[in-house]
Amino acid sequence: MEVIKKTVSAILFYILVSCSEPIDISLKGFNLEEDVFDLGKELMSVDHGLYLLEEQSANQKRLLIGVHGRASRGYEWIYPLKTVDDAETLTTFYRWNDSGCPQPSYQSLKSSIESMLQVNPGLKKIVVVGHSYGAILTSMFSSDWNNEVPVTLHLVAGPLAGMPALNKLCSYEPPSEINKNVGFYEWRTIKELDGAFKDLDFDPQVINLPGSNVRRLPENYKGRKLGHNWSISWVADEISN
Repeated sequence: MEVIKKTVSAILFYILVSCSEPIDISLKGFNLEEDVFDLGKELMSVDHGLYLLEEQSANQKRLLIGVHGRASRGYEWIYPLKTVDDAETLTTFYRWNDSGCPQPSYQSLKSSIESMLQVNPGLKKIVVVGHSYGAILTSMFSSDWNNEVPVTLHLVAGPLAGMPALNKLCSYEPPSEINKNVGFYEWRTIKELDGAFKDLDFDPQVINLPGSNVRRLPENYKGRKLGHNWSISWVADEISN
């Protein structure tokens, strides 16, 4: 039985790595002095799936996953991923079909994480940062994650209350509960300064979820207006301290 388990784990490891490698773009190449727009294009050019941005090592205790929003250009992730990463973090990026409903991609991500934990038992914590539409996908972990490894969710500028088309076409419902091994953090932009929400007659970021940690972002960040895409960088600074 033990031999079978090791064989299955080895197969899962091969599948997981073969889906996300070779590493054509990595954190080592995230030079913030270069054109982040070009780096963003490279990041978004990877195949759908959980993409490793660095090699795995025995020192890594935390799995970090960035989940992009709809029609992302990728550049908004370069600084945040570089900032939050450290020697004990395995940093990854989840490239998904953001033109469709989030549920199938959520299930795929969940399966990838479970496979990663099975072949890498040194990972003791999961941190998922979901931005915009990606925050909706990320929020689905709140009541569905039952693995003994805890997960912390950071929902950045996410329309968690839903939108009419999303609610109707995808049968989306806002998160209603948080499991005991899940940390849930909402990072809300100022609606009037957020280009994705400012023209709406309501703030789609606002939900009433018991146990959620809510913080409203400031008006400015590093001398510029703190809008939709810059919100990830502000949050990265906060959670990396």
